[in-house]
Amino acid sequence: MKTHARVVVVGGGVMGVGLLYHLTKEGWSDVVLLDKGELTSGSTWHAAGLIPHFIGSLNMAKVHLYTSQLYQSLEAEVGQTTGWHGCGSIRLATNQDEVDWFHYVQGVLQCVGAECHLIGPSEISELHPLMNTEGVLLGAYTPGDGHTDPASSTMAMAAGARQGGAEIYVRNRVIDIKLRTNGEWDVVTEQGTIVAEHVVNAAGGFAPQIGAMVGIHVPIVNMVHQYLVTEDLDEVKALDREIPVVRDPRASCYHRQERQGLVVGPYETAGSQPWALDGIDWTFDAELLPPDIERLIPWLELTGRRLPVFENAGIKRVVSGPITHTPDGGFLIGPAPGLANFWMCCGAGIGITQGPGAGKYLAQWMTHGQTEINVREMETRRFGSWSAGDYGVAKAVDEYHQMYQVHYPGEYREAGRPIRTTPIYDKLAGRGAIFAETFGWERPKWFAPPGVEEQYGHRRMNCFDTVGEECRAVRERVGVIDLSAFSKFDVTGADAAAFLDRVLANRVPRNGRVTLAHALTELGGIESEFTVTRFDTDRFYLLSAAVARIHDHDWLLQHQHDEENVAISDVTEDYGTLLVSGPRSRELLSELTDADLSTTAFPWLSGREIEIAGVPVRALRVSYVGELGWELHHPISNMNKIYDALMSSGEAYGIADFGLYAMDALRMEKAYRAWGLELTTELTLIEAGMERFVDFDSPFIGKDAVIERTKNNTESRLVYLSVDAVDADAHGNEPVYIGDRLVGLTTSGGYGYSVGGSIAFAFVEPEFSAPDTELEISILGRRRAAQVVADPLYDPRNERLRA
Repeated sequence: MKTHARVVVVGGGVMGVGLLYHLTKEGWSDVVLLDKGELTSGSTWHAAGLIPHFIGSLNMAKVHLYTSQLYQSLEAEVGQTTGWHGCGSIRLATNQDEVDWFHYVQGVLQCVGAECHLIGPSEISELHPLMNTEGVLLGAYTPGDGHTDPASSTMAMAAGARQGGAEIYVRNRVIDIKLRTNGEWDVVTEQGTIVAEHVVNAAGGFAPQIGAMVGIHVPIVNMVHQYLVTEDLDEVKALDREIPVVRDPRASCYHRQERQGLVVGPYETAGSQPWALDGIDWTFDAELLPPDIERLIPWLELTGRRLPVFENAGIKRVVSGPITHTPDGGFLIGPAPGLANFWMCCGAGIGITQGPGAGKYLAQWMTHGQTEINVREMETRRFGSWSAGDYGVAKAVDEYHQMYQVHYPGEYREAGRPIRTTPIYDKLAGRGAIFAETFGWERPKWFAPPGVEEQYGHRRMNCFDTVGEECRAVRERVGVIDLSAFSKFDVTGADAAAFLDRVLANRVPRNGRVTLAHALTELGGIESEFTVTRFDTDRFYLLSAAVARIHDHDWLLQHQHDEENVAISDVTEDYGTLLVSGPRSRELLSELTDADLSTTAFPWLSGREIEIAGVPVRALRVSYVGELGWELHHPISNMNKIYDALMSSGEAYGIADFGLYAMDALRMEKAYRAWGLELTTELTLIEAGMERFVDFDSPFIGKDAVIERTKNNTESRLVYLSVDAVDADAHGNEPVYIGDRLVGLTTSGGYGYSVGGSIAFAFVEPEFSAPDTELEISILGRRRAAQVVADPLYDPRNERLRA
């Protein structure tokens, strides 16, 4: 066994082997994989091997598409079969919400180049003559889908990795991992120690136990999934071709052909069982769990109605085994929180589909510092320590239950909540707040009238008019929103300004001023976005997205040089944040402070430390909604006092609560970009139309790459669109066309109540980015006219912000 390696991957399932293979493809050959048993002996070997393209996430769709393509081409490369069956698949829609969702997903798949046809019951019957289509409105037919043999596919990637120089050691358990003083890792195994520059936790169901070795929580729960394999059936024998895989939301079940019989696997929506919550015995290897068919009976009966040949089929065997699930159903890749060169590649609930793609993009991240797709939804650090315990279990069970259900825009299911609340949570709830969950925090989406609950859908929902009223309150009077979930950092010290000048692309603000600045990757992609306030020569206050808290803290710390006199402190939970915004915000706040809030004394994009209602406040004159306003950052213990004072004094000015829905509509009217949507690592600030936030006189990280990529033109350009929508607006990731030519995709969209129309952002080919260019967006299967707009539709000269 080697004693030193550039990378040690812990875990020999499809995720770990997929990464190992792709590391060699990126040119890293000094890589090792360790497994306590044989390859695939965890969850990989007993998986059903389904490979679907149907998924509502653009970037996950890219992962799925890549996997299916790799499994089909791998045998020619490595000389070992993967067991690929390209039979296609059909997902069934039985109500209008599912039909709408299918149209949305079809648009997503068009954007990534995956074939998808929406077909009626008669066409479904032609493709799958054994199925009863009663109650089916539509089928999403993806002919590029299929299924594969999990063990064979993994072994083929292992063969490719070995051909690329990788070494694999099995029957050799990792028993400890220790950080060396020089930043390398001692990976202690039963057969000795390997010193590694990088370590990757790809241990599947054992990942939490490997994570515990280095002091991190891994938010994974093992759920018990069961599928049945029938005896041979005459009806299947009589088929002249392999039937497509079927996913039926009514039965919450998949079924496919297995030789001359069937495989039937329900994701039961009640009674599901998490397993080994206190950790898995290390001796558990290539084993199954005792079957429990009784709890599957209701879903098997529904499957029998859909697939009559199954009703009287004999059962050859039941496969019952643990499958990993995270709180949001997505896998985990990327740096572990707080640790340099310790990576995660685990947590996939459909790992056979996602393992190769996860490995590809993590390999890019490790070797190049960024990926070719936006991986924020896959990022390990989207979860914090708050995701441990009952919350993580409740969420994982709920994700399992919802495997085949519609995913609605704006829906945050209640399982496990609330887990993190601000001091005014109960007051907001009492005023009708319907909450979203972001990084564990409860944040108001909108304020419902008494007795009204949100009714989800892909079209304009029942909150539409109420959100409009919230927008009008902000535009005409004054509104307040709880933004305490913002990530907040103090950056201080004699070298703080020079440090920020190096890690951020925009110039550092002068004393008392505020600026928007971005951290870039070495390749020029947009890594993070910060609002930077300079309170003194050596004292800065940085704000960033709620979900980016761990990511951004790590970024700042890991880019600090040892010799720099800089202190970086995460003060997120020390401060509550209330945005008070609207044309009457100055009048209201002037009643609660002795500070001069005039434009002369307190101009737009400035920050001062003042008192509001007797409470010390970091007041920033900024507003993401495009109106006169102040963010009030205050000791969170005083949040009730400030909120009560605002609401009491604000009554005379028509103050109203508003939520995230209204804020998003208002920012769209102002053409404000959003990090993670319009601003991602795939793109430069130039492509995103953010040139004014780049100071090319600064020595910032990624500068040379931005200059070079700008010289070579750009692959796409962000445009701002006025859309001729009817009853549904763009949500993001809808295809954009000129005639029949696909020229781009949306990133976000919504309705602008102040401007009376639908709005969207989209990335398009540069030749179609000129103002007044006429485009079309496919929204729920209907082409809607869209026009490129040069300036924000609301207050293009920022007169209201400067008021």
